[in-house]
Amino acid sequence: MKGQTTNILLVGVGGQGILLASEILSETFMLAGFDVKKSEIHGMSQRGGSVVSHVRFGEKVFSPIVPEGEGDILFGFELMETLRALPLLRKGGKVVANDLQIPPSSVLMGKAAYPEMVDERIREKFPDFLLVDGQRLAVKAGNARAANTVLLGAVSRRIDVAEEYWLQALERMVPAKALDVNRKAFMLGREF
Repeated sequence: MKGQTTNILLVGVGGQGILLASEILSETFMLAGFDVKKSEIHGMSQRGGSVVSHVRFGEKVFSPIVPEGEGDILFGFELMETLRALPLLRKGGKVVANDLQIPPSSVLMGKAAYPEMVDERIREKFPDFLLVDGQRLAVKAGNARAANTVLLGAVSRRIDVAEEYWLQALERMVPAKALDVNRKAFMLGREF
């Protein structure tokens, strides 16, 4: 794994903790001894718009942007955004997604419909698909806002990096007052 670059894409809408999750991913890979590059694209993210974060790690990484069709793992925080990002994945890529639908403003205003059977459509194209009930597990951990950390735990099972580095990164990146809940959320996602 050290010889090649691994490409991870995080997608969802503003306010879901995507940027913190990408920071924790990056920190984890740096602690594990990898070169890491990261980039974010915010589309009116503070108003519930799309957010895409690219995280690339390996022995030597030259660009922060994952080329279209070369993503190894798609880490989706919202189902429609996950579906829209599928072209970024390589054939045989892995998908871990939150079982959550957040209708965009066009759907709320009646100008469009939320796509039907999104999870089935994702699984049809990418059989290595894990659908996680991030909100339910986050509530079980003690805070619904920790769904991003639940998802990190689920993604951590798809990446060959020791658990200790994930936990160290959480300790460094999550505020002390929220660390216990986030640690529980991470482990619930990891065990999912």
